[in-house]
Amino acid sequence: MKLTLRVWRQKNADADGAMSTYEVDGVSPDMSFLELLDMLNEDLILRGEDPVAFDHDCREGICGACSLVIDGEAHGPERTTTCQLHLRSFADGDTIDVEPWRASAFPVVKDLVVDRSALDRIVQAGGYVTAPTGSAPEAHATPVPKPDADFAFEHAECIGCGACVAACPNGAAMLFTSAKVNHLNVLPQGAPERETRVLDMVAQMDEEGFGGCTLAGECAVACPKGIPLTSITGMNREWLRAVRKTRR
Repeated sequence: MKLTLRVWRQKNADADGAMSTYEVDGVSPDMSFLELLDMLNEDLILRGEDPVAFDHDCREGICGACSLVIDGEAHGPERTTTCQLHLRSFADGDTIDVEPWRASAFPVVKDLVVDRSALDRIVQAGGYVTAPTGSAPEAHATPVPKPDADFAFEHAECIGCGACVAACPNGAAMLFTSAKVNHLNVLPQGAPERETRVLDMVAQMDEEGFGGCTLAGECAVACPKGIPLTSITGMNREWLRAVRKTRR
């Protein structure tokens, strides 16, 4: 395959950015999208040019580092992470636009790399438990009903990639925050911080400058781990519950 890439290039956070066009030939449809960028960078280095900066780590769809907008869609045309997106999703001769996450809370560091530490600060505001857990407990030492365990596990799958923010027309982080809140609030270990967790994490989310949620639903469509849109309504219920309880 031969593909044409239009890639966002930006020297640093203060510089102006622009799309640059590159052609990559000899591409296998079985390669991942990140391997395509590796091929491009190898060619740029051999030509004495600055390689394209992009985030990556595990390349197994687990870490959430591979944050790219491909042809206007977070992580590309398939519901998966960029590292698990294969080039068979494209056709020979295609022109592909590659951009960083677009959100005011995610400032560009260089090229396709953005600063997503705002998500880390939301987790630091309340995404933890203070109950001493010690070593691995005996089986059934803390009984958790299966529906609650399934609910917690579903939300624990969030990898914090930020695709929900990139896909949201408002740049909201509600799906990410709701996944972290719901994961812990339904478990007995998370009960001591149930009220403070949701209040503190939502407050931190607002402080970071994320947009407001209007339930457009694009976040859930783009989420590679399938966090449901109902997660947001669940967090809203938790927030209202916490507000009522703290005002008594």
